[in-house]
Amino acid sequence: MTKDSVFLPVPLPPAVHDALVSRFDLIRLYEASDRDGLIAKVAPTLRLMATALPNIADGVKHPITADFLAKFPKLEIVSNIGVGYDNIDAVAAANQGVIVTNTPDVLTDETADTALGLLLSATRQLPQADRYLREGKWLQDAFPLTASLRNRTMGIVGLGRIGKAIAKRGDAFGLKIIYHSRSKQDVAYPYFDKLEEMARACDILVVATPGSPQTNKLIDARILDALGPDGILINIARGSVVDEDALITALKERRILTAGLDVFAKEPQVPAELIAMPHIVLLPHVGSATHSTRAAMGQLMVDNLIAYAAGKGPLTPVAETPWPKVTKKAN
Repeated sequence: MTKDSVFLPVPLPPAVHDALVSRFDLIRLYEASDRDGLIAKVAPTLRLMATALPNIADGVKHPITADFLAKFPKLEIVSNIGVGYDNIDAVAAANQGVIVTNTPDVLTDETADTALGLLLSATRQLPQADRYLREGKWLQDAFPLTASLRNRTMGIVGLGRIGKAIAKRGDAFGLKIIYHSRSKQDVAYPYFDKLEEMARACDILVVATPGSPQTNKLIDARILDALGPDGILINIARGSVVDEDALITALKERRILTAGLDVFAKEPQVPAELIAMPHIVLLPHVGSATHSTRAAMGQLMVDNLIAYAAGKGPLTPVAETPWPKVTKKAN
């Protein structure tokens, strides 16, 4: 029996690669010396594609743009590792009739844990205290007092699966929870339809909204000023959602208290100004980076391809490419 072919623009984790190769013939664009020639050869019949965000694909970037999609007239599905899929033009995919899948749910708890870890670390300056001890400074003097989480309000930007998991953890820490999202949800937390108003009402701002053209630089100087000088910014979403220049200025001028960042605008490059700041906490995009979670993410990506190739349809299509496809009823 002939295997279906899966096109790989970027390298995938070894376990994912092995799971795919046992079921499909793999076409590895990233290994080709003549990439245009390879595309021209396989494009007329290719149906299946698998990709991943750069932080999962060994740092290799290959955005799935409208122009790239147009080279594959028979393409039916792009299966992505990651709950975020801003590496894929999902609107262009929808227009071409291509299904896009992501890997939700399996990374929700891990990412929410990271958000709370960043919040604790930035507020209590835990990495700084660790360095203080290791450098022998405790022998000379006690570590300086820090800010506290007591009597704070956490405003969450984007109350999806991850946002709700963060809210649950914030509740356990005794934080008041409020949120801003595209629409009001069936939850007990107060809803703000205007982000600036929510920023004024909270002193912890957690960014958990997807990266997209609509959310590009959503957290700008105006929002940071509304958050205020006792404010803490936590970003575990996408670096593009925060205006990094505005954030650097706000931190330098102490217009907000501190920040905990797991994502950046031009990863893996991080602005030198942020690296030089001793009072913030920076992580190298590790929100879901545990063995068990990455394995589950990879397996879900593989399962999407297997289900689709078997005629069962995708398991986790993204909002722009719903399944079954929605059709208007005739009048």
